Amino acid sequence: MLKDDCSKLPGVYQEYHARIAAFIPQDRLFCGPFTNLAYGDDASFYRLVPKIVVKARTPEEVSKMLAIASELKVPVTFRTAGTSLSGQALTDSVLIYLAGAWKGLHIHDHATHISLEPGVIGAEANVQLAPHGKKIGPDPASINAAMIGGIAANNASGMCCGTAENSYKTVESMKLIFVDGSVLDTADAASREAFIKSHPKLVGELAAIRDEIANNKTLSKRIRHKFKIKNTTGYGINSFVDFTDPIDILLHLMIGSEGTLAFISEVTYRTVVEHPHKASAMMYYPTIADACNATIQLKKGPVSAVELMDRASLRSVEDKPGMPAFLKGLPDTAAAILVETRAADDKTLLRQIEDIQALVANIDPIHPIVFMDQPADYNKLWNIRKGLFPAVGAVRNPGTTVVIEDVVFPIEKLAHGTVELQELMHRHGFPEGIIFGHALEGNLHFVFCPDFSSPQMIKNYQLLMEETAEMVVGRYDGSLKGEHGTGRNMAPFVEMEWGEQAYAYMVRLKNAFDPENLLNPGVIINDNPKVYLENLKPMPAVNEIIDRCIECGFCEPVCPSRSITSTPRQRIALQRHMARLKHAHDDDLMKEFWEHYTYFGEQTCAADGLCATVCPVSIDTGSFTKKLRGQRASPRAHKIAQWVADNYGTTLNIVRQGLKVAGGVHRLIGSKLMGQLAESFRELSGGRIPLWTKWMPVGITPPAFTDTLRGKGLKVVYFPSCVARSMGPAKDDPEQRALYEATLSVLRKAGYDVIFPHNMAELCCGLTFESKGFFEQADQKARELEAELRRVSEGGTIPILFDTSPCLYTMRKKIEPDLKIYEIVEFIHDNLMDKLHFTKSPEAATIHVTCSSIKMGLAGKFKAVAEACAETVTVPRNINCCGFAGDRGFNFPELNEAALDGLVEQLPPETTRGYSNSRTCEIGLSRNADIPYQSIVYLVDRCTVAK
Repeated sequence: MLKDDCSKLPGVYQEYHARIAAFIPQDRLFCGPFTNLAYGDDASFYRLVPKIVVKARTPEEVSKMLAIASELKVPVTFRTAGTSLSGQALTDSVLIYLAGAWKGLHIHDHATHISLEPGVIGAEANVQLAPHGKKIGPDPASINAAMIGGIAANNASGMCCGTAENSYKTVESMKLIFVDGSVLDTADAASREAFIKSHPKLVGELAAIRDEIANNKTLSKRIRHKFKIKNTTGYGINSFVDFTDPIDILLHLMIGSEGTLAFISEVTYRTVVEHPHKASAMMYYPTIADACNATIQLKKGPVSAVELMDRASLRSVEDKPGMPAFLKGLPDTAAAILVETRAADDKTLLRQIEDIQALVANIDPIHPIVFMDQPADYNKLWNIRKGLFPAVGAVRNPGTTVVIEDVVFPIEKLAHGTVELQELMHRHGFPEGIIFGHALEGNLHFVFCPDFSSPQMIKNYQLLMEETAEMVVGRYDGSLKGEHGTGRNMAPFVEMEWGEQAYAYMVRLKNAFDPENLLNPGVIINDNPKVYLENLKPMPAVNEIIDRCIECGFCEPVCPSRSITSTPRQRIALQRHMARLKHAHDDDLMKEFWEHYTYFGEQTCAADGLCATVCPVSIDTGSFTKKLRGQRASPRAHKIAQWVADNYGTTLNIVRQGLKVAGGVHRLIGSKLMGQLAESFRELSGGRIPLWTKWMPVGITPPAFTDTLRGKGLKVVYFPSCVARSMGPAKDDPEQRALYEATLSVLRKAGYDVIFPHNMAELCCGLTFESKGFFEQADQKARELEAELRRVSEGGTIPILFDTSPCLYTMRKKIEPDLKIYEIVEFIHDNLMDKLHFTKSPEAATIHVTCSSIKMGLAGKFKAVAEACAETVTVPRNINCCGFAGDRGFNFPELNEAALDGLVEQLPPETTRGYSNSRTCEIGLSRNADIPYQSIVYLVDRCTVAK
């Protein structure tokens, strides 16, 4: 990877860089326009490019960096997941980026409390609390990607927590680092006392503001009134009326402060109950007023969530699979509310459902109200709600931006406010906009898609925001932000909402914490009335695969390269910037960006496609990377690919012989010396020689596969993958049989006649070509394989078995569904478990479900098969794609290492072997875990006999 040239930094930044470089390693310190544009991107529709990006790992590092920044007067901004929407995680100065660390999590006192470092993803906290019947209070829609630091700093809420269980109401304590580098643990009495002594001016100012507000009855009443509804506009000055101790005030001011007052290095929450029994109903009404009136009634009842959807919202999802057919026939004035109730037991749940139906009995729905209490059923309803935001993003015109705004009306005024909001969007040129939101709290989101390359569209957006602010505040006394934070987006309107006096207190408290305005300047407090119209993010069209990306960042937690180079969001942001450079004919900078992108964006992309499984608009950035590889490959490379495709058996034999030679040398000189020699050769070649490890498989020459026909009545076509036909076990693997031998053993015990394709040596699914962007050759091999499978399976009447999951996934995408093709774990689960007698092994089995199996929905079946074989089964969390990516792990082992970071720590001490279902993945898993990983077929064969 090319290194950044930090000598071009402006003066004070050069000094700052030099001083922090004394304790921050170079591989976590960035100052080039390429890397900084990528790491500086967030989910908002603004763009600022940092001068310096630092990947911080410890509180001590942050403390030192802040102390130096304070001394040199260098502004800094903190970033966790970057899922915020209002421009609060951006800077053109120094960005302290927490990605890749800060994962500390500790559950206290029978799960009444949980302490979390800022890099913990919200959903992960809930997974750890689930066995205790608890969860954290805040539940933002981005909880699967958003991290605790951002959730707390933005007071992010969501569909169920409202104002009763958000971060402000459930925070117990924090560990904080201030602009001068000093620290405070609010849970520690000695730390509190020391802070009071060392920061008398700050503590005194907080006490003074507290007393002045307390003596101003009108303002105190106003503050209490404003925070009865959801409100994240400005600072949480309700802290001054809810608490008297200055440290308690300080603690609660951190919630919603958006990194402008201090750095949160740990937060402890009081947990809330996660009721095990739930039921949901979608209630359809003739008008939005009816839906809002029903919500007002439900406010009195046992409901945990009421989600409002206007007709435009419903229209945006009515054509999606699984949607009720009657949606298309709803009148234009219709609206719906999705209602959920939760209880500790079934009996209470049924009583609550009856109470809810009684509350809305006087408001006639369009369709009968039916509550669903099975997860498979009510999840379908919630999928309608969850699909609204991405539905707009998916169909927008290329080049446009998805804007999602966030306002709150007092619930009794919700119907009138919604209608006015609809009218405003139409009047200002956004008729495609939709309105939905958390009706129980009066919190609405409105989504529309402006083209910010058009000055007129920017003007339309400005007028819409000005009139919306005037309406929400002036006519309805609502909140301009309910859960998305103030950021830059709403900073010019804070004083308008709160009034001159309250705003003056906000300015005072910012000055008290950060007198030089160094912490995230321009956010919440900003004197520029047009800041919300500046630095708008350009979204030029690049390629139809990625143009729908809204840069939300939901893809990042599953990306194997997220901690070493880039994520799908960052790759797309860079591609968009390079499209702008191309349009501007900036050839020199364009060349520089491509030189960086080759490693940063292309070579270290595993192209596993897991990003599509969590992307709101199902973008597979891996598909784009494969296409890019094909476009950038030389004509000679395409010719070589064609020769390999035409002479596949010869090529495979060359691979076998190479593995046999390496295996022979390994046996002769041993693992230690072989490893040293291989590493030396790799270094001398500049990384061009693939990595060798002691887990490298030996080469095997398969037998002539002959059909086994015993007239048992059960038949299966078995296609051993090219990997299984060429790569045997490693020298230290406990099972020394080839995979096809173990597979045939299992099939024989189950009573299957086995039929093999002909001309096996030349057959391949095409994945090895597709992953490198050689689509023509990939399709050629897939067609050849399909033709032979169709012939040998008698037109699809006989099921077909693949022993390697990526091969099966590749073929499923390319052939017609009349061929019944199975992945090995799937076939065992669906067809063999009733034909075999299982005896559980006492071993602790660890399994890795490959990315292709995850995409095929086989994770549950994989675990079920493993649990039939072993007494204990471990599935390490947050280990998604292994990053080996076919042969990429040989050439870029750092990708494999990064993807499996945290694996070893999750392995039980008694674990001696692991299981997966892809031979190359098993090589990388074995290397990083230093225990043998082999196909789960071996475990099944060892633990079963014929019934």
